[in-house]
Amino acid sequence: MTRHAQSERLQLCDELDRLGPDRPTLCEGWDTRDLAAHLVIREGRPDLAVGNLVPFLAGRLEREQRRMALGDYTALVARVRQGAPAWNPMSNPKVDELTNLVEYFVHLEDVRRAQPGWEPRELPDALQGKLWSALKRSARLMFRKSATGIVLIGEGQGRHAAKLPDQHGTVILRGTPAELVLYAYGRKDVARVELEGDADDIAALQQAELGIS
Repeated sequence: MTRHAQSERLQLCDELDRLGPDRPTLCEGWDTRDLAAHLVIREGRPDLAVGNLVPFLAGRLEREQRRMALGDYTALVARVRQGAPAWNPMSNPKVDELTNLVEYFVHLEDVRRAQPGWEPRELPDALQGKLWSALKRSARLMFRKSATGIVLIGEGQGRHAAKLPDQHGTVILRGTPAELVLYAYGRKDVARVELEGDADDIAALQQAELGIS
């Protein structure tokens, strides 16, 4: 089995090592050290990661993540590179592929596209197909706050009706699966996606908060 999630993880770690701890990312308020700390907590500290879901624990998560981010950066990136601990189901290659592919793809692009002079990567068809499958599974959640209907057309993959229209009509999004994933996960400003529809509907979609939050 080709481990695309593992490949994206390693490329992200290479980029984090190359750039150092204080470079910007597309994650608001986070530089590269903060992103690395987030990934370590996500896979290795469920007692802290629960703060993403439980509001009264969010402060503890933020404090501990910042403390970790201010530690040894090289060691922090090495922990991300090692992957999830053995007790975490994400250490299983199949679970890793299912739960981490989009996570590491998006965060690699969060780092790459926050730097000057970036260009989209040429991704293999197999990876584009995996991203398309993942997007179809999550699209309803990602676009739930949009007042428009959503139809996704993935280059080389077909189309997927992600959401019925609400207060507005339907907007068609065209692009490679990789670019559509970035748009769906709220990276609208850097996602190279074509939007088709009524101007008011497109404006409403552009203003909508997309992604998990």
